[in-house]
Amino acid sequence: MCRWLGYSGNPVVVRELLYDTERSLIQQSRIHAPGMAVPNGDGTGLGWYGRRATPALFRSDAPAWGEDNLAELATEIESPMFLAHVRAATGTPVQETNCHPFRHGRWLFVHNGYVADFERVRRELLWAVAPSLFNGIAGSTDSELLFHLALTFGLEDAPIEALERMAGFVEAVGTANGIAEPLQMTIGLTDGQTLRAVRYASGPVVNSLHVSEDIASVQALYPQSERLKHFTGNARVVVSEPLAALPGLWREVPPATAVIVGDSVELRPFRPQPPG
Repeated sequence: MCRWLGYSGNPVVVRELLYDTERSLIQQSRIHAPGMAVPNGDGTGLGWYGRRATPALFRSDAPAWGEDNLAELATEIESPMFLAHVRAATGTPVQETNCHPFRHGRWLFVHNGYVADFERVRRELLWAVAPSLFNGIAGSTDSELLFHLALTFGLEDAPIEALERMAGFVEAVGTANGIAEPLQMTIGLTDGQTLRAVRYASGPVVNSLHVSEDIASVQALYPQSERLKHFTGNARVVVSEPLAALPGLWREVPPATAVIVGDSVELRPFRPQPPG
């Protein structure tokens, strides 16, 4: 199980969320996930927005806890929007092109989960990617393929609807190949303006996802916390697992739910759409 983090709000130093919290993403990368025999040591990545509309990207196939270049970057970068990821491979090689985030134009994408029996359905899923997008697939992961399927199904115009069409298509292909529970996913997605996330699985077991509550209320609950004082009221963090055990700080996202983070947090049902 991979883990990821997304931030939207006033510009903050990336290190504050990646390294400096009680249970930071980098600390989580050292820990075995439930049901996993190894930690999240199969690569790491950071995508952030700065001077350009196109996000910058750093990816490495080294374990996150030993990636000194990431620590240097996170200490220097201040950004209002970023996605970070630590990888636990599910059958595809440990290489830089398989590390998240994945980028297309102004978009960044991260994924925690898998396409079940990926090797059985990979060719059929690949053939569904639009020819104009196909050469953008540089690695071999199911995650990057899910991103390009969503782009094929209209992600740049209607992001959540495209993710629903992608999920419905993957489930239809999986079902046709006798796969009972084809898809497991939490997804983080942003165009630099709006942070979106999805929690969904074809079966009853769904990977975890949390979003931070209203920052103003958290500041009122914990006035002694210096870390929270400079975050503005619209600042939000979406995480695979909470970064700190502060009561009232985290809201668990229900299964089959999409999250849209702008000036406020909107939760809406996520309903995969099978092919017409």
